[in-house]
Amino acid sequence: MTKLIIQIPCLNEAESLPETLAALPRRVEGVDQVEFLVIDDGSTDGTAQVARQWGVHHVVVHRRNRGLAAAFRSGIDRALAEGADIVVNTDGDGQYEGADIAALVAPIVEGRADIVIGDRGVAENAHFSPAKRLMQRIGSGVVQSLAGTQVSDAVSGFRAISRDAAQRINITTEFSYTTDMLIQAGRKKMAILTVPVRTHAAVRPSRLFKSIPRFITQTGITMARAFTAYKPLRAFVGTGALIAFIGLLPLLRFLWLYANGDGDGHVQSLVIGGALLVLGTLVAIMGMVADLVAANRKLIEENLARTRALEDRIAALQAGQSAQSQGNKASRTAA
Repeated sequence: MTKLIIQIPCLNEAESLPETLAALPRRVEGVDQVEFLVIDDGSTDGTAQVARQWGVHHVVVHRRNRGLAAAFRSGIDRALAEGADIVVNTDGDGQYEGADIAALVAPIVEGRADIVIGDRGVAENAHFSPAKRLMQRIGSGVVQSLAGTQVSDAVSGFRAISRDAAQRINITTEFSYTTDMLIQAGRKKMAILTVPVRTHAAVRPSRLFKSIPRFITQTGITMARAFTAYKPLRAFVGTGALIAFIGLLPLLRFLWLYANGDGDGHVQSLVIGGALLVLGTLVAIMGMVADLVAANRKLIEENLARTRALEDRIAALQAGQSAQSQGNKASRTAA
């Protein structure tokens, strides 16, 4: 039996949540069971109570606002614990068209993808301003380069994830999971597809992101962290080589002047060049150490994935034994 859990991270979405829930599908082709999960990330307007009133199957409550990435992680953990085979993430403000969830899920059901991203058609989306379209295209291009995969709308939060992919992804950022997740998935050679989805006009500014400049800054930091985590040699050795090269220029200048008998008064070039050369070497060594750390992290992540798979097998075995025990008890009672 295939179970789909649709998770909705929320921050003060009591007013818009009922409409969002009403638009979600109750049946999806290729899925036997559909359930809803709301993550209340420190709301003060009774979002969790509204979710329960509307019959949401699972509700996770953060006592304080912890941010979108933490809400996403909490949702994934709960969905996996509840036996989800596929997890779909959507927004509580009704930005995404609930009927398109079937299109998101289909490639995973068919075994063609591990992760499916809803492409909002940023370049032609009438709900986006020209500035936002430009920023989305630039950001998606950077993420494509870092992840080594083709994703035209990298920051779209409307996405579907298979159980195996969810178990192998470890969100480390404290801001937004979208780019971190894609870079990890790309580096882990997961199958990532995009499907076109419909969007609705925003009825209010986002409560999850305080401002566009902050979003750009934090997303840039997230991408930089992911790049240095998964490509430490390129990041640090390349930077170190550049610093060392810059340091060579004043050194060569000093040597040229010294060879021509004019070295006096140019010791500053020697000092600056030597300092930059040493700094570049140290940065390159840091890259080698970081590469060893990255290799160790990869082993830890593989062990974590195996542990999660083992927990699934144990849970399935226990469920089978419980069902068999109940069957035997029913047989004895009937006898």
